[in-house]
Amino acid sequence: MTTPASPHLPLGHDELAAVHERLLAWFEREARDLPWRGGVPAWHVMISELMLQQTPVARVLPVYLTWIERWPTPGDLAAEPVGEAVRAWGRLGYPRRALRLHAAAVAIVEHHGGVVPSEHDELLALPGVGAYTAAAIASFAFGQRHAVLDTNVRRVLARLVQGVEHPAPSVTAAERQLAVAAMPSHDADRWAAATMELGALVCRASAPACDDCPVRDACRWRRAGYPVHTGARRPSQAWDGTDRQCRGRLLAVLRETSEPVPKAALDLVWPDDVQRERCLDGLVADGLVEPLAGATFTLPR
Repeated sequence: MTTPASPHLPLGHDELAAVHERLLAWFEREARDLPWRGGVPAWHVMISELMLQQTPVARVLPVYLTWIERWPTPGDLAAEPVGEAVRAWGRLGYPRRALRLHAAAVAIVEHHGGVVPSEHDELLALPGVGAYTAAAIASFAFGQRHAVLDTNVRRVLARLVQGVEHPAPSVTAAERQLAVAAMPSHDADRWAAATMELGALVCRASAPACDDCPVRDACRWRRAGYPVHTGARRPSQAWDGTDRQCRGRLLAVLRETSEPVPKAALDLVWPDDVQRERCLDGLVADGLVEPLAGATFTLPR
């Protein structure tokens, strides 16, 4: 069953129903066998969603498996020092996500009896859980009907429904309304996963495999002749020589030991004194590093 087409949605009822049927059938055949799919605990879904933000699946997989083995419940993580979450985060990048997961685990224990809440508003109130993450957990863990708008989904809907190559830099109210209108009334959680998978495997940002797309006949971007995007694009992020790289080097030293690390040892990992000091100060301010007596540093305890 499908939701009637919105007057603002350029897909008729029958066409929308065909899109739902074809994409869900494609997902049934082609979906990757990922460990956070298929009825896993909500806590595991939550871990995966935080880890997958701005990070490829291949990098997330080994860290995710380590986390769910070590901390299978929120209570297991909440009982550990926050520094252990930072240590176990490894080289995934954006390590503040580890702090957020630990803070969320503590909140789940303190306010929800150690069980991830199923209500969208309660999920949204957890530390580090924004609109996308709350919708994803509610959808994938609890089968609820929410517009799950990650980068891949937004690109699929931009091309399929709006006829443009790329979405706007940030989610707009109009885009969210279109996403809701495009959802089926049933299997909305599978639709969210299917559109996400299509964007990851077929409707890629560059070199999309349009001939392999199960809904190519309905795609407004294809019908328009694949017009090239002319609006603002999110700039690609450099790595070499950046503060992010410097912060990562400093954290790598601290992750290797449970003992306090002398400042002199941290000074060896980055040649630019000014940049290194700025990054170390930033890590302390972010709660990722704790300064101790005697000019030594450690992960937060």
